[in-house]
Amino acid sequence: MSDIYVPGVKSRFDTEKLIDGLMKVERIPRDRTEKNIESLESQKTYWQEIGRRINTLRDSARLLYSFQNPFNERIGNSADSSVITATATREAVERDYRFTVKQIAQADRFLSRPLEDNFKVDAGTYTFSVGKDEVSFAFKGGSLKEFTDTLNRRGKDKIGAGLIAVERGAKSLLIESKVTGAENRLVFSGDAETLALNTGMVEQSRDSRRDIALNARDLKQVSDPNLINVEEDTLLVKAGASASIPVSPAIQSAPALVLQFETAVNSKSSDDPSAASGEPTGPLIPSAGSVTYKGITVENDPTSVTMPNGKAPSPPPQRVDDLRSITLTFSDGSTAALSPINDSPEFSSAQYRLQDVAGGKSVSSINLTNRNTHRDISIRNIGIFDPDAPTGLAPTNAISTAQDAIVNMDGIEIKRPANTIDDLIPGVTLTARGSSDRPVILGIQSDREQIKESIISLVGNYNRLVAEVNVVTRNDAQIIEELSYLSDDERNEMKKRQGAFSGDITLNQFKSSLQRAVSTPYLTQSEQDLTLLAQIGIGTDVRRSGAGYDASRLRGYLEIDEKTLDAALETKLPAIQQLFGYDTDGDLIIDSGVAFAVDSLTKPYVESGGFISLKTGTIDSRISQDKRRIDTMERQLAAKESALKVQYSQMEGAYSRMESMSSSLDNFSRQNSNSNNR
Repeated sequence: MSDIYVPGVKSRFDTEKLIDGLMKVERIPRDRTEKNIESLESQKTYWQEIGRRINTLRDSARLLYSFQNPFNERIGNSADSSVITATATREAVERDYRFTVKQIAQADRFLSRPLEDNFKVDAGTYTFSVGKDEVSFAFKGGSLKEFTDTLNRRGKDKIGAGLIAVERGAKSLLIESKVTGAENRLVFSGDAETLALNTGMVEQSRDSRRDIALNARDLKQVSDPNLINVEEDTLLVKAGASASIPVSPAIQSAPALVLQFETAVNSKSSDDPSAASGEPTGPLIPSAGSVTYKGITVENDPTSVTMPNGKAPSPPPQRVDDLRSITLTFSDGSTAALSPINDSPEFSSAQYRLQDVAGGKSVSSINLTNRNTHRDISIRNIGIFDPDAPTGLAPTNAISTAQDAIVNMDGIEIKRPANTIDDLIPGVTLTARGSSDRPVILGIQSDREQIKESIISLVGNYNRLVAEVNVVTRNDAQIIEELSYLSDDERNEMKKRQGAFSGDITLNQFKSSLQRAVSTPYLTQSEQDLTLLAQIGIGTDVRRSGAGYDASRLRGYLEIDEKTLDAALETKLPAIQQLFGYDTDGDLIIDSGVAFAVDSLTKPYVESGGFISLKTGTIDSRISQDKRRIDTMERQLAAKESALKVQYSQMEGAYSRMESMSSSLDNFSRQNSNSNNR
């Protein structure tokens, strides 16, 4: 039944197959154009990949000589990072510093005695202060956990609290300041003070100050009592006199103790009779007088005095000016002089760290020796105390107490409230991490690791670009096999584009120019003998063993001898910087060097309107033309197919009519034959 013909449903001659065959031949030009578009799009992708590789190489080259070049980066290198570390900016100056961290900055952290788990905190208003900041809140009463949660919410970045399970069934309450520095002490007020006292966190303390009383009867080693005076707790020692103030019992020096006193200096002019001494010039004889009466004046006879034979007056003593008048005497009999006092008639205060003056000795007396000839010296308010000792409330179990960081830099002592110090050395941020008895060398140096990474990045990007050019311009499969660093996917992708631009003169010339740029000698000023990359361990055969033939070394790839590069970076850093970028004419614009040459060479290829842009633009134009041609072909093919269908339909219609006429003739003939037979 399959060969039954139904008009209008099935073609008698299978015209659809005939039309498809004819149209397949007609579509050959369109299919060829579509394949050409696919080829052009692949070429565009390959050019874009080359452009991306060139851009990457150019960026790494510019990085080595631009104002952001790594040669100006600085790092802090500490001999002991557990004591002090540093970070540095480009503004920092290369040099070494000697740091001694006497103490690091800390914050107050107070711990209570162990408290039962069911301990309740009473309701009240709890006030805490850290320095000038205050935290106050009303607590309705509750458990230790509820209290610490409330304090943590309100304290934010100033005050915190926690619970520490120091023993089974009991916890200690920890309240801490989060701000370091001696001025940022943690202070309890109101109900907070009551809580701290009740939990054994703090206790009432006594003042640690020791005042040295001034009494005339207690003075020792007085040179001349007539030149010494004690009045209203002030000791006056006139010119040329001395006195010793006993300290009983003797005070053992400690790092925290400070000696403080006030002094005033009364200077006298040279005309003051009390300022100089010499031989007497004789008594002053008053006038004999006179009497006047009614305009007549009668003079008395002058007084007659017999003068002893005297010597000629001696010259006044030489003037002495010496403000180094205060000394300390220690229990072992040794002494130490303090720095000169202020030459001022007003009382001024002076402070000395006892440890710096006395070492570990005990102070037994304070001496005032006035060697001046024209100055009287007064001293008062002498005391020895610990400025950091708490007053009022003292912690009973302090995990740490508020203190400043004390750092000695090259013999200069610096105090800061925080361990991070960014205002001491320009461009350097220091971080004190632990105390040390010995100086730690901290060097501000060039970041050689970053420089090395930048150089390695340049070489790597150079090799990837050269490999890309080798692959697309040559059909040698060995080129891809030599690239051992490629992944399987990268290797398969390279195989697809191998030889895509075989014989392209521009790419081959570009590769040759690139090879010359990295092998040409460049002028340097710091090391005139350093002119080539090969001298710092970068070249096409720097690691060559000297045996055998290696075709890959002839393809222009660069190698790095890290030992040679490390040694050069350590000793010839300025010359290496100039090797990559150097201003030869002093106009502050880089005009020479490997990186500059690579940048200049690659710029015309990737800049706007450059070679790669022109290539991809030309391909886009060709693709657009081919797409328009395909559109035209599609319209022509559609018209052709419609025409064929019409023609074959007409043919089938004519054939059907001919068959119908043939059938009619056959019927007519049969009818005639039948009639004749009758």
